[in-house]
Amino acid sequence: MSDRSDHELAARFLDAAIGLLERVRDEEADAVRAAGTLLADTVAAGGRLFAFGAGHSSLPAQDLVYRSGGLALVNLLAVPGLVGVDVMPATLGSALERVDGLASTVLDTSPLRAGDALVIISLSGRNALPVEMALKARALGVKVIGVTSVAYASETTPRNPTGTFLKDHCDVVLDSKIAVGDAVLTLDSVPAPFAPASTVVTSALLQAVMATAAGSLADRGIEPPLLRSGNVDGGHDWNRRVMDEYGDRIFYRR
Repeated sequence: MSDRSDHELAARFLDAAIGLLERVRDEEADAVRAAGTLLADTVAAGGRLFAFGAGHSSLPAQDLVYRSGGLALVNLLAVPGLVGVDVMPATLGSALERVDGLASTVLDTSPLRAGDALVIISLSGRNALPVEMALKARALGVKVIGVTSVAYASETTPRNPTGTFLKDHCDVVLDSKIAVGDAVLTLDSVPAPFAPASTVVTSALLQAVMATAAGSLADRGIEPPLLRSGNVDGGHDWNRRVMDEYGDRIFYRR
């Protein structure tokens, strides 16, 4: 392949990602505002924040935790074997997403309680784990924000005993606009679609939510519990203060 065609493919991917980002900016503004307000309400009321995603959907969840410029109160709800691709074989993670009852076991042994908020990320939203987790969390009195591609609900079938999708069990749904299959590029000489964009879009969508939450807290006269980079002067001292103040709601230090 020529250098020019390589460049064209790179540009096509970036253009596709930018197009998706523009769509979520324009079409999901109300949902982003609602999600940010929900998180701010939770913080203001003394609740805790958690994020969960399985497999590659764990990457945007991890991006919210212990993040420079992010809310210090976001904790990763980690499920062994499902944090990114941290098991061998990697295909085991995909199988675990389809195990009935696993989400209930995870929540039963987690610190989640009524009054908390949980962000659940699942591109397809069709597997047992994210659906069961949303159902169980809401039954516990936890507010749920779901980040998913709504297209899957009309173009695929559920793969869980309820016959529903993640979007059906959330207080707020954020639609990433990702097409079924995720990959955004095709080429006549390549037999399968390639270049997935879900991580880029989902991460940006969630950072927009966090920005909204920080602004909402500030509007109420509450200093948002934000972290600073440890690589800037005074960053560690700043973070120590925030973590000491909110230590009872931060679980990644324990």
